[in-house]
Amino acid sequence: MAPSTDYRARLKALSQCVCDGARLMIGQGNYGAYVTHVTKTHPDLAPMSEREFFRNRENARFGVGNKSGFRCC
Repeated sequence: MAPSTDYRARLKALSQCVCDGARLMIGQGNYGAYVTHVTKTHPDLAPMSEREFFRNRENARFGVGNKSGFRCC
């Protein structure tokens, strides 16, 4: 692998890691990791769609449906 290509690959991996970390800080997980987990550990369940996953994470973040939990406003 050429040095410039190696540098680009490492920079891309670092930026992906930073983006994943930022998403986790705001309560928005990685959809690809979720699908991998569900298919590996729960083969009898169908994974949520990306839209359902996003909504599920948003609801968990803001306590939707939880009468005694966190509420933003």
